[in-house]
Formats: sequence, C-alpha cells, structure tokens
Amino acid sequence: MNNHEFWIYLGIMALSTYLIRAIPFVLLRKKIRNPFIRSFLYYIPYTVLTVMTVPGALYATGHALTAAAGLIAAVFIAAKGKSLTVVAAGACLCTFVSELMLTIL
Repeated sequence: MNNHEFWIYLGIMALSTYLIRAIPFVLLRKKIRNPFIRSFLYYIPYTVLTVMTVPGALYATGHALTAAAGLIAAVFIAAKGKSLTVVAAGACLCTFVSELMLTIL
C-alpha cells in the first residue's frame, strides 16, 4: 500500500466513523428511541472497519492459504476473549509457522 491509498483509506474510515455518529446529533433534536436505528448507528463503524481490514489480512502474505490460516487463528483467539495484543501475536505466529511449513513442503 502506498501513501496515497493510505490517506484514502484513512479518510473513508474517518468519515464512516465520525459522520455516521455525528449526523443524527446535528439533524435530530430528540433522543433516538428506535432500537433498529440505534443498533444501526452503533454497528456501522465496526462494519466499515471490518470490510477494510479483512481483505488486507487475506492479501498480506504471498499465499492466500497462510493468510487465511492467520485470519482464522485471529478469529478463534478473539472468540476466546483474549486481548488485542494476544490476538495479533497469535495471528502473526500462526501465519509465520504456516509460511515455514509451506516453504518446507
């Protein structure tokens, strides 16, 4: 990824996380009581960040299989309730080991 792409991704992330939450405060004076709209506004930033992160994780290595192994390891470790540091370290370790195994085979 070059600097130009980085700034585009950063801008999209900033717009998606800030504007989605700020627009209702500017346009509406009363508290939003609809549970669907409240849920929608709450989860949009997470959805956008996931959509931007997962493809990057799948193309981070030279082989899609090793990248998928790291992603699966990260999801599994995160589902166990571990911290972000442990999840990242586990995903990196799994990807590294699978890359080594792939080069040996």
